Amino acid sequence: MADENESGIKLEYMTSTQKVAAFLIAMGPATASEILKNIKDTDLLEQITLDIASLHKISTDMLNSILDEFHALFIASDYVQSGGMSYAQTLLEKAYGTEQAEKILSRLATLISTNPFQFFNEADPSQLATSFQNENPQLIALILAYLKPEHSAQVLNYLPPDVQTQVCLKIAEMKTTNPEILAEIEKIVESKFSSIVVQDFSKAGGVESLASILNRTDRATEKNVMELLELKNPALAQNVKELMFVFEDIVNLEDRAIQRILRQVETKDLAMSLKGTREDVKNKILNNMSERARQMLLDDMEYMGPVRAKEVQEVQTKIVAIIRALEAEGEIVIARESQEDEMIE
Repeated sequence: MADENESGIKLEYMTSTQKVAAFLIAMGPATASEILKNIKDTDLLEQITLDIASLHKISTDMLNSILDEFHALFIASDYVQSGGMSYAQTLLEKAYGTEQAEKILSRLATLISTNPFQFFNEADPSQLATSFQNENPQLIALILAYLKPEHSAQVLNYLPPDVQTQVCLKIAEMKTTNPEILAEIEKIVESKFSSIVVQDFSKAGGVESLASILNRTDRATEKNVMELLELKNPALAQNVKELMFVFEDIVNLEDRAIQRILRQVETKDLAMSLKGTREDVKNKILNNMSERARQMLLDDMEYMGPVRAKEVQEVQTKIVAIIRALEAEGEIVIARESQEDEMIE
């Protein structure tokens, strides 16, 4: 029978952070706190902390299995540093067999590939975009693919329109690359941007990465990129659309989801977001409001008068972020299907 802790989680189904949490629990509060102090990635730190809180007593057998796994990973890491991935694979296959060696190397690649270009996330987006002015779009794409999507979106906003499109194409077309080759790229980038600390590039990019970034850009950037993508690569643009959620996609949400979203959005933001939007979007919102709330919203929109398109776009982006957060929390469901961008006057 597979090892299982008192939380009911079997070892083979535990995530990397859950295993780290189990290890830290076993180490005791003093040692664990010292280790946690050295984790600079706030998202990773938060997840490990949550896992520590959710895990209960860990059995001795399970802890021993986790320690054995960590030990194998440390050995694999030493092999990689000594002679590269091929050398490591040869030695691990001799020690553990082909199947287990592949699992160890796969786990190692996952562990060492988290959050490359971490320092870029702390840089000012406009300065970062300026520093990229004379860089190849492929390199910019590589960096943005590893930043937090919201930060990549801000950098993308500051890039010239033609560069935006090239970079987005490169992100969407990005494939998994040999970690050893990427390590060489890492050295070049690190020397060129002396203030940047880079980690590993073994897994990033692709259509999902691009969609995640575009979902967080301003509407003008998103519109520009998608229009040019449709001209250069219609099939790719369609794939990106299917993974994105834009403000106009509100019409495809269930009424219950709309009502849940309305509880999170301030009335002034809602009024601003509906200025100049399509009638079907406006009606979808209004039909899910009480008569009194509906009239108040319409009055606010009329009283608001003319507004700048940029202000409307900013508020719409803010509401889309709320919608995506609610989806991530399981509060609402977003149907993934392509939408036409035809605007209704």
